[in-house]
Amino acid sequence: MPHRWLILAVLCVAQLVVVLDNTVLTVAVPVLTTELDASTADVQWMINAYALVLSGLLLTAGAAADRYGRRRMLLAGLVLFGLGSLVAGLASTSGQLIAARAGMGVGGALLVTSTLAVAMQVFDGPERSRAIGIWAATSALGFAVGPPIGGTILAHLPWGAIFLLNVPIVLACLLVGRVLVPESRGPGGGRLDVWGATLSTAGLTAVVFSIIAGPERGWVSTEVVGAAVVGVVLLGLFVSWERRITHPMLDMHFFRDRRFVGAVSGVVLITFGATGALFLLTQHLQFVRGYPAWEAGLRMAPFALSIVLLNVSGVAAAVIRRLGLAAAIAVGMALLAAGLAAVTLVSSDGYAVLLGGLLVMGVGCSLANPAIVEAVMSAIPAEKAGAGAGVDGTMTEVGSSLGVAVLGAVLNARFAALLPAGLAGAQSYPAALAAADGPQRAAVTSAFASALETGQLVGAAAVLAGGLLAAALLRRAG
Repeated sequence: MPHRWLILAVLCVAQLVVVLDNTVLTVAVPVLTTELDASTADVQWMINAYALVLSGLLLTAGAAADRYGRRRMLLAGLVLFGLGSLVAGLASTSGQLIAARAGMGVGGALLVTSTLAVAMQVFDGPERSRAIGIWAATSALGFAVGPPIGGTILAHLPWGAIFLLNVPIVLACLLVGRVLVPESRGPGGGRLDVWGATLSTAGLTAVVFSIIAGPERGWVSTEVVGAAVVGVVLLGLFVSWERRITHPMLDMHFFRDRRFVGAVSGVVLITFGATGALFLLTQHLQFVRGYPAWEAGLRMAPFALSIVLLNVSGVAAAVIRRLGLAAAIAVGMALLAAGLAAVTLVSSDGYAVLLGGLLVMGVGCSLANPAIVEAVMSAIPAEKAGAGAGVDGTMTEVGSSLGVAVLGAVLNARFAALLPAGLAGAQSYPAALAAADGPQRAAVTSAFASALETGQLVGAAAVLAGGLLAAALLRRAG
C-alpha cells in the first residue's frame, strides 16, 4: 500500500501522545497542588482518572473499531483526545481537570486499539513485524520522555501547556489520517453488544481501581476488596453473556486456542515485571541519587531510544524472525532482567554503569515487546484486529498496574522492616526522612536504598520468570 510508512508515522504519533499523558503529569504535581488548591486525593484522581477510563474501555473500543471502522474510530479518538486536552489545559479547578482527564481516557482507549488495528491492516508479511515493533517502541519512548518533556514545559510555560500542546499534534494527525488512512472493518454484523460493553467496562474499571488503590488504602480495606469482588463478578457475567449471544463483542472461542492463551498470559507476565521494575528504577534515580523527576526521565532516555533505534532500523524484526517469537521473548526478557540486575547490584555513583544497564535493557525490550504483541495479534483472525488490540491493551494495563502495585508493596514492606524503631510508623520515604533527626536520616536513606534494591531484584526475577514462562506457553502451543 502506498504511503504505508507515513500512515505508520501518524499512528505512532497518536500512540505517543496517549502514552505521554500517563507519565508527563508526574512532574506537574507540585504546581497543580498550589495553583488549583488540590488535595492529595484530587491529585491522585487527576492522574488515575485517565488510566482508569482508558483501561476500562479498551475491550469496548477494540470491538467498536472492528464493527464501525478502524479509521473512523481512529479519527473519533483523535477528536475526543484533542477536546479533552483543550479542556484540561484551560481547567481552573481540580474537578474540571479530573473530568477532562477522564474524557481524554475515552479518546486514548480508541487510539490505543485503532492504531494497532490499522497497522495490522496496512502491513503484511515481514513488514508487519517491523511495523509492530515500531508501534511497540513508541510506548517505551513515551514512558521515558514524559517527565523530561513535562519538566521542560513547566520551566518555560504555565502548566496548562502540558495539555494544550497535544491540540496541534492531534489536528495534524487528523488531517493526515483523514486523507491517507484507509477504512477497514470486520465482516460480522449484528447489533452493538451493549450489555457486553457495559459489563466489561464496569468490571475492568473496578479491577484496575482495586489494583491502583490497594497499596495506599490497604489491600484488605473494604473499598479495595469490594471493588475487586465486584469487578470479578462483573467480568464473570461478561464471559457468560459473551458465550450466549450470536455476535459477541469478544469471541470466547479465542481462549480455546493455546497460542492465544499463551500470548495473553505472556503480556500480563512481562508487563508486570518490566513496568514494576522500571517504576522502582525511577524511584532509585529520584530518591537515592537525588535527581528531579524530569532529569531522572532524561537519564532513562537511552533505554527508550535504543528500543526505537533497533526497531526503526529493522534489526529487531530481523532478529525476531530468526529466533522465532518464543525464543525472542525469552532472550529479550533475560536481557532486560540482566540489565536491571546489573544496575541494581553494581555499586557506582557515576552514569556509566547505569547507561550500560539501560542499553542492555533496551535491547531486551526491543525484542520481547514486539514479539509478544505479534504473538497476540497473530493468534486471532485479521478481521478481528480491533478485538485483538483491545485484549492486548487491556492485559498490558492490568499487568502494568499489578507490577507497580505489587513491587511497590514489596518496596514498602522491606522499607518498613529496615526503619529505625522510632520511625516505624512512617508511611513513606519522604515522611520518614521528615520525622528523622540528624543521626537517623542516614539510616532512613540506607533503609530505602536497601528496600529499593530488594524490590528491583524481585522485579528482575519476575521479568525473567515471566519471559521464560510466556515463551514456554507459546512453544507448547506450537
